[in-house]
Amino acid sequence: MAAARQLRRGATLARLFCQAPGIRLGWWRRVHAGREGSEVHGKPRFFRKGLAFSVLSYMGYEAYVLISQASIVHADNQNDILDQADYLYGSGETEKLFHLLEQHKSSENAQLLWRLARASRDLAQLSQTSVEKKKSLTYEALAYAKKALEKDPSCFAVNKWYAICLSDVGDYEGIKKKIANAFVIKEHFQKAIELNPKDPTSLHLMGIWCYTFAEMPWYQSKIAAVLFSTPPSSTYDEALQYFQKAEDVEPNFYSKNLLFLGKTYMKLNNRKMALLWLTKAKERLAHTEEDKQVQKEALELLNSL
Repeated sequence: MAAARQLRRGATLARLFCQAPGIRLGWWRRVHAGREGSEVHGKPRFFRKGLAFSVLSYMGYEAYVLISQASIVHADNQNDILDQADYLYGSGETEKLFHLLEQHKSSENAQLLWRLARASRDLAQLSQTSVEKKKSLTYEALAYAKKALEKDPSCFAVNKWYAICLSDVGDYEGIKKKIANAFVIKEHFQKAIELNPKDPTSLHLMGIWCYTFAEMPWYQSKIAAVLFSTPPSSTYDEALQYFQKAEDVEPNFYSKNLLFLGKTYMKLNNRKMALLWLTKAKERLAHTEEDKQVQKEALELLNSL
């Protein structure tokens, strides 16, 4: 019972954080969104996609056993659903989390909907998910995120996940739609940062947006110039600012942020700083498959310097 009370208290604080983005729960800062519980893409920090952060020390072993042993978790009210969803997310139980939230896909609650969007996307990213299922989950995730945005456009987690999900569908819709969506994606990442400037994931993702358009291939740039009077564009300096801000907010929070700091410095021909950040990316303890991929890329880049 004590563990359950802790769990409810934690998720309640997370939801308050989303409603009042100026509040920063120091002990709850986690790491990505990355991963994230009530956000951490809504809450400030359980995990982030690929960013695993153990919450066992806070929630208690008994609560972990209680939830992890259940093949499907059931809940009767929305607070219980959100509490259990945040715990399952923090425990890395992607499939259980999806099945829990999918039962409530007709909900009008933005907090539940953005979590369902995230869970759908995370399930799509699993290696065992088929190509066909991945596509359908990607579009379902966007639908849930869009509905969440309609219900509560003032929540930074909602804006962030809408932008992420909109970006994902670009892989299926061609270069013209992808470029057009880039404007909207940028708008919502910026909105998420405005609502919560202390969320490192939003800052990192804005950095990725800038990096992507800074290195856009020439043929895509020409297409963009033909289609739009003012096509999306950015610079490596701008990308660097966002990656550094993310690191300033929460040092070492995400292996990929370390990697992109190194890659950006490489683009800016700053070998010394590139070595520094790529080495940090290579040496950072790997918790996930993504972390291992980051370590591999960082080592390859270091060997090329």
